Amino acid sequence: MKKGLIFRSTGKHYEVLIDDVMVSCSLRGKIRLSGLRTTNPIAAGDWVQVEVAEDGKSGNIISIEERKNYIIRRSVNLSKEAQIIASNITRAYLVVTLTFPETSPGFIDRFLVSAEAYRIPVTLIFHKMDQYENREAVEEFAKMYEKIGYQIIYSSIESGEGIEQLAKEVENGVFLFSGQSGAGKSSLISAINQNDDIRIGDVSEWSGKGQHTTTFAELFQMKENTYLVDTPGIKGFGLVEIPREEVGHYFPEFFQLLSECKFSNCMHLNEPGCAVISAIHSGACSESRYNSYVSIIEDDLEKYRKS
Repeated sequence: MKKGLIFRSTGKHYEVLIDDVMVSCSLRGKIRLSGLRTTNPIAAGDWVQVEVAEDGKSGNIISIEERKNYIIRRSVNLSKEAQIIASNITRAYLVVTLTFPETSPGFIDRFLVSAEAYRIPVTLIFHKMDQYENREAVEEFAKMYEKIGYQIIYSSIESGEGIEQLAKEVENGVFLFSGQSGAGKSSLISAINQNDDIRIGDVSEWSGKGQHTTTFAELFQMKENTYLVDTPGIKGFGLVEIPREEVGHYFPEFFQLLSECKFSNCMHLNEPGCAVISAIHSGACSESRYNSYVSIIEDDLEKYRKS
């Protein structure tokens, strides 16, 4: 039995790095993960135990080791509840473009909530900065997140802005790059890693939506003990596993105000003496972030009604 790291999955087959050799593996039997219903029992970044065949090139995955964390989203497959994007993440980088294509505040906030729930630190990368006529507007939007503690990086492939900083940051760990289709995740990874094998897609001019160049999350080894995760372009980010009464805990600025609310179990919706609602009215907290919070709560209620 040997320990290996999942690099990529093509459905029923997995590429696993074992002792610096890539081994093609299948899953033997069913692996249960704390009752979590997912479309993929194993994800990029998982450590697994493998029974390697005599040829040393193939094997069977026998078990999966406990995950430190993972990023998960609601699956589009109605027969399952969730899709694990990647696991054992050191830091996640969410690539954001405010135009062409547009990354909505709601998408950003849902990603951040999911990361907060599993204690995954996130850096927001505002990409394609060379394309904005009004850079100040982008920076003003970014300050909303910087104010509540998120690291911000501005980047551009054309000008080289932010590339050197990113290359220095991704050291010793598993670093996930995510974002909506066409945001430029793969091009950033290529610039950092100088890996010509990563395919880059163009944004469709007629729709402004990105073409899918990555169909599943996959690891790329940048150097020893340093791995980059390129993820599929995500159109929507539905949350799972987070009870509605806990959603506010993963908005850091709201959680800080909870002790000032009149009720200890305040949901920040229409309760009297709510410090969060007062902060929204005074401008101390972002109305955009609050709208995302309410949207998540309403989405959860709708899911509950349907079930």
